[in-house]
Amino acid sequence: MLRLDGVTVRFGARVAVDAVSLDVADHEIVCVLGPSGSGKSTLLRAVAGLQPVDAGRVLLDGADQAGVPVHRRGLGLMFQDHQLFPQRDVGGNVAFGLRMRGVSRKEQAARVAELLDLVGLPGAERRAVAALSGGEQQRVALARALAPSPRLLMLDEPLGQLDRGLRERLVVELRHLFGRLGTTVLAVTHDQGEAFALADRVVVMRDGRIAQSGTPLEVWRRPASEFVARFLGFDNVVEATVSGEAADTVWGKVPVPAGSPQGGRQVLVRPAGVRLGDPADGLRCTVEARTFRGHHVAVRLRPDAGPPLEAECALRDAPDEGAVVGVTFTSDEVVVLS
Repeated sequence: MLRLDGVTVRFGARVAVDAVSLDVADHEIVCVLGPSGSGKSTLLRAVAGLQPVDAGRVLLDGADQAGVPVHRRGLGLMFQDHQLFPQRDVGGNVAFGLRMRGVSRKEQAARVAELLDLVGLPGAERRAVAALSGGEQQRVALARALAPSPRLLMLDEPLGQLDRGLRERLVVELRHLFGRLGTTVLAVTHDQGEAFALADRVVVMRDGRIAQSGTPLEVWRRPASEFVARFLGFDNVVEATVSGEAADTVWGKVPVPAGSPQGGRQVLVRPAGVRLGDPADGLRCTVEARTFRGHHVAVRLRPDAGPPLEAECALRDAPDEGAVVGVTFTSDEVVVLS
């Protein structure tokens, strides 16, 4: 349904999007993830027609969109600040795109009522926008974007202004809603949790290029590079020499999965693969800090040699700060990076 073919966008001498090629299938939810300045929002604007493309092509259903204005691309757009019309009530906001298309008042009313019910705001047509909470405004903006039945819905940090608890609830609702409607979605966000909960496929960008693309499970389980691993919050990355099913590192021998790439590499050890035990066994470390993370405790360790390590364990098993422990590693939580 959407194909980007070598799309490049420049701002003077700076290349914001660098020869990006990407396909999005019908009914697929794709989240583009990356730090600030990675080019993800510029990529979204290029697809929408809000940003001219310096090279490459944007194709929708096989048709090149060069020269096609925003309002003729059949897209739904939703931005972080929602951009609702304060002078219009909820119904007036949701019906805006329908009015622009000349839909009759009766059909507008029916579609608005249907969508407000879908997004959890039944009967809210006459409510003032200013009287809505942030989460309610987000729902109205979503209903407005969906009203004209766009062939592609585009979201730019749609939940960025909401508190974490509300974001976590809404992202589950959004995935369920898009599944019911069969909506094709291209979203950009810097929030890993939001992307992994919403997407069928995650695309990680760095410096205007795609660093990795795959299902949430594939990207989480097997980051393609040190950049992707660290962006996802994994800091236990060291240089290594891999031989067979072991890696020689500054932390000593670390077991690696069978079939891992051999030779000079980098090794990622996820915190769940760092096991704490008796100081006489394994790598000797001192506990520097403990951080409560809800369902587990993150433990920062200082080895006698090498960079710090992060482990995670249950609250009841967390050692005290200043304690000395022995560390061993489990191969199923180790990734040899390419």
